[in-house]
Amino acid sequence: MVELSFSQLLVLLLSLLFLFTTLASSSKTPRFKYSLEKPHHPLDPLTTPEIKRVQTILSGHDPGFGSGSTIIHAMALDEPDKQRVIRWKKGDRLPPRRAEILAMSNGESHVLTVDLKSGRVVSDLVNPTFGYPILTMKDIIAVSQVPYKSVEFNRSIEARGIPFSGLICITPFAGWYGPDEEGRRVIKIQCFSKQDTVNFYMRPIEGLYLTVDMDKLEIIKIVDNGPVPVPKSTGTEYRYGFLNETVYMDRVNPMSMEQPDGPSFQVEDGYLVKWANWKFHIKPDQRAGMIISQATVRDSKTGEARSVMYKGFASELFVPNMDPGEGWYSKAYMDAGEFGLGPSSMPLVPLNDCPRNAYYIDGFFASPEGIPILQPNMICLFERYAGDTSWRHSEILLPGVDIRESRAKVTLVARMACSVGNYDYIFDWEFQMDGVIRVTVAASGMLMVKGTAYENVEDLGEKEDDSGPLISENVIGVVHDHFISFHLDMDIDGSANNSFVKVHLEKQRLPPGESRRKSYLKVKKYVAKTEKDAQIKMSLYDPYEFHLVNPNRLSRLGNPAGYKLVPGGNAASLLDHDDPPQMRGAFTNNQIWVTRYNRSEQWAGGLLMYQSRGEDTLQVWSDRDRSIENKDIVLWYTLGFHHVPCQEDFPVMPTIASSFELKPVNFFESNPVLGISPFFEKDLPVC
Repeated sequence: MVELSFSQLLVLLLSLLFLFTTLASSSKTPRFKYSLEKPHHPLDPLTTPEIKRVQTILSGHDPGFGSGSTIIHAMALDEPDKQRVIRWKKGDRLPPRRAEILAMSNGESHVLTVDLKSGRVVSDLVNPTFGYPILTMKDIIAVSQVPYKSVEFNRSIEARGIPFSGLICITPFAGWYGPDEEGRRVIKIQCFSKQDTVNFYMRPIEGLYLTVDMDKLEIIKIVDNGPVPVPKSTGTEYRYGFLNETVYMDRVNPMSMEQPDGPSFQVEDGYLVKWANWKFHIKPDQRAGMIISQATVRDSKTGEARSVMYKGFASELFVPNMDPGEGWYSKAYMDAGEFGLGPSSMPLVPLNDCPRNAYYIDGFFASPEGIPILQPNMICLFERYAGDTSWRHSEILLPGVDIRESRAKVTLVARMACSVGNYDYIFDWEFQMDGVIRVTVAASGMLMVKGTAYENVEDLGEKEDDSGPLISENVIGVVHDHFISFHLDMDIDGSANNSFVKVHLEKQRLPPGESRRKSYLKVKKYVAKTEKDAQIKMSLYDPYEFHLVNPNRLSRLGNPAGYKLVPGGNAASLLDHDDPPQMRGAFTNNQIWVTRYNRSEQWAGGLLMYQSRGEDTLQVWSDRDRSIENKDIVLWYTLGFHHVPCQEDFPVMPTIASSFELKPVNFFESNPVLGISPFFEKDLPVC
């Protein structure tokens, strides 16, 4: 018999306790082996063996892929034909697997399609539009080292008294500002001081800006406007374990939502999610970050699984800064198309990003050499209950009857968080039992700030800085916008027969003497015939509802089944349409668009976004003015907010969020949540 010491017994007991806690708190869905499994669904992302096979096929097509002269910038599943996916049922043979690759070779952009079964490159389009593919991390790391080779740059740093050991340089994207930037990939560089802080974003080295040729790794231009005081490191620390300032705030005790029977959702084959009355496919994506596909909701009356949305994702993020000066005018980022939301999606932090009972999904992307790269815990799924009420009613007018009916609002959330440079974005797709899909984008992280000689607003006198307000000593918070354009391929009870209806609330003036009222609102409906009819600029004083309906699926009362877009907080781009950033971000010219379905029209800013000129945008597609009545159509919604910084945004930003909803309208015969059961004390543990 083996005798164990007290310490060994303690370790064993703690290990068993950890195992028990892990099993008790984990999803009842077994962890999927994302690195090993084969695809199970037509929309499953490329697996690691498939990524390796694509790399082998490409090397045979072009030896440059093996030698390093041809670089992979993005690789993703080339999704099968939409109707073929819709007809597919579990157990059927998968459609042929293909990959789409964006690559660079000898200064030219390539869009390749690879057939994995035949092992052939079936298409290789060279420079199909103006612009370049998503940048790779290899690009960014290589470019950030270029300044150190410059004698002029080194002298500028020495003149500012900044030690090279405390220097860090980042690569703001260049945008496009005219013919002098064409024919080569260029990028900007700005440097910061990381001395005595990890929050280098709050310590910009202002007045020194560089432009670099990415392929030659050569400096094209250096602008040195003279030294500007570098903000102090004091007060910039944000890590919990390193904070040493007294904070006058009472502690809030830890909390979590407990589920004695475990989570209610299931994840089949890694990417197919089932919860309550919902079923949908979810996958990581290099450009969009997270894609929701084939979302269906079960009719509580008939049990029928009814299609709501074929595909939804964040198509582009547009973040223009409002400083026109040298070194700042080009800071108008397209985060999805220039860098990709997938590579910037860091592993989610358990208990803080996602609650205890979350289920995590890994992502796999291709390196520039075609090697699979793991993005662990990139997406999480969890049920949320925050004490909200799904519906309730109490009745006091019926004698002898005590009615107090209330139902807790529990929802299912799919979450991804990406750190695109200084900014962090949290994306939530939230599914509700009443058929609502709520999409929220929250922004956090750090501001992109500008150094200044001023330490107090009184120093400015009567003049104001054009860039933005002073938020700390020597720190200006530059005014900027955030716009997130969503591609929403809504399929209301089928894909072929949907229409977009503008429901107008029109003020009516009553004739004298007809009523003691003088005015009221009347609802009038207008079916959009073409794409231009569906270009919508929203106004509080000209209110509409926006419905996607299937005119061929009628309720028992004769209403067409539909969903409506419920906008949240909104902002409109105020830039002129001929301003180069706005030409590229033309998808923000309206808040709502509806286009005829075209599988090639997915990215609102165009397929090749980097240094694009705005020739392949949602605005261009919509201006074709195709018929959209009773067709397969795509809804586009641009969520946005202006950000005027303040002192509370220093040294880190409180999270700000905006959202929208997709809500059933005459889709169900009655309220679908009547069957929700209430919670009772006996159902919950007592600790």
